[in-house]
Amino acid sequence: MAVLRSSPLISPIPVFLLAENRLLREALVRLLSKKDDILIVGSGSYSPEVLPQILSAAPDIVVLDSVSKALSQDRVVRRLHASRPGIGVVMVGMEAEEGVFLRLVQEGVLGYVLTDASAAEVWQAIRDVAAGEAVCPPSLSVALFRFAAHPQISLPTLSVRRSLDLSPRQQQLVQLIRDGLSNKEVASRLNLSEQTVKNHVHRMLRKVGAADRATIAELYSSDGP
Repeated sequence: MAVLRSSPLISPIPVFLLAENRLLREALVRLLSKKDDILIVGSGSYSPEVLPQILSAAPDIVVLDSVSKALSQDRVVRRLHASRPGIGVVMVGMEAEEGVFLRLVQEGVLGYVLTDASAAEVWQAIRDVAAGEAVCPPSLSVALFRFAAHPQISLPTLSVRRSLDLSPRQQQLVQLIRDGLSNKEVASRLNLSEQTVKNHVHRMLRKVGAADRATIAELYSSDGP
């Protein structure tokens, strides 16, 4: 007579939702709470006190929705990794911009989910990152190969940077790009259309021969060699 053995119970993945967008945060809490393999251990918006809150909740995965927070001077992603090695960070609602994507990878982000992703794709990204895998759109995977092949980018000297004229509007754009904002976030901050922001960025890229937005941020930095 065959003996049927039940499968061992799998512990749900503890997840913390760190989202500036309240509607997105609440929607994700509702959707992910329905999944048997996910346990929401906390949620909130970014604040100076949020890091201790996350560490106290002891998640395996942190879901974050803001590029500006991930790449700000507070370096929340790096601080999370330093305080809890092995924690997985999944960025949701992202643009398909190579420069921003590569900067986030350098910070330690393992999951990158675009703005048009479904709830099921967000759920799967969390599961994959929790399993030790990395997740990114196929359209951006080639950027990783290019970066691995050419990790060093030769930047102009400071004297060259200072000789590049920017309009007052472009100077505003550069500062926001340096803060890690996407084109969509910049457009909202400056009350411009996203296409207008893209046009400004394209003109700056063409002027200096830069490959991406991240290079622009470094190029026009007031600091550096």
